[in-house]
Amino acid sequence: MTRSAEVSRKTKETEISVSVHVDGKGKADISTGVGFFDHMLDQLSRHSLIDMTIKAKGDLHIDDHHTVEDTGIAIGQALSKALGERRGIMRYASIDLAMDETLTRAAIDVSGRPFLVWNVGFSSPKIGTFDTELVREFFHALAQNAGITLHVTNHYGANNHHIAETCFKAVARALRAALEPDPRQPDAVPSTKGSLKG
Repeated sequence: MTRSAEVSRKTKETEISVSVHVDGKGKADISTGVGFFDHMLDQLSRHSLIDMTIKAKGDLHIDDHHTVEDTGIAIGQALSKALGERRGIMRYASIDLAMDETLTRAAIDVSGRPFLVWNVGFSSPKIGTFDTELVREFFHALAQNAGITLHVTNHYGANNHHIAETCFKAVARALRAALEPDPRQPDAVPSTKGSLKG
C-alpha cells in the first residue's frame, strides 16, 4: 500500500496545499512565506523521511499565526489520510535529541486520539521575526489533525533557535520510528481494540 495523500485547504485567511509520502526519503518542497517556518518544516521532512510538498498563502500582513496553524492542520490531515487504518506500524516511539547545548524529548503514540503535552519554554518571544509561541500552535494543530498523542519536553537549552529546531527534529525522528512497518505484525492494527481511529 502506498502511504501517500494530498490535502487542500482554503479559508478566508489561508490557502494551503500539502502532499505527503510517508515512505519517502525526506525530500521537501516548501513555501509558506515564513522563512523560519520553512526551515523548520524542512527539518521535519528531512528527519522523518516523509516527502512533503507544502504550498501556503496566508494573511501575513496580519501575522504568521494563521499560516502556521493552518499548515499544521493540513499536514496532520494529510498524514492521517495517508496512514489509513494504521495497520502494521510500530505505533510508539520516543527520542531524546541533542543539538549543541540543547536537549529535547519527543514521545509519540499514533493512537488515533489527539493530545499534546507541551513542556517547552522560550526565553524570548521572537526568533528573528517569528513568534516562538507559534511552535506550540503548529504542533497542537498537527497532533489534533493527525490523530496522534504527542509529548514534547525541552530538558534544557540556551539558544531559542536551537530549542525550536530540536522540537521539530525530535518529533520528526519519533514520527519516523513510530510509522515504520513492524515486521512481526505487518498487517495488524497495533491495538487490542482492533482500531486506531480514536
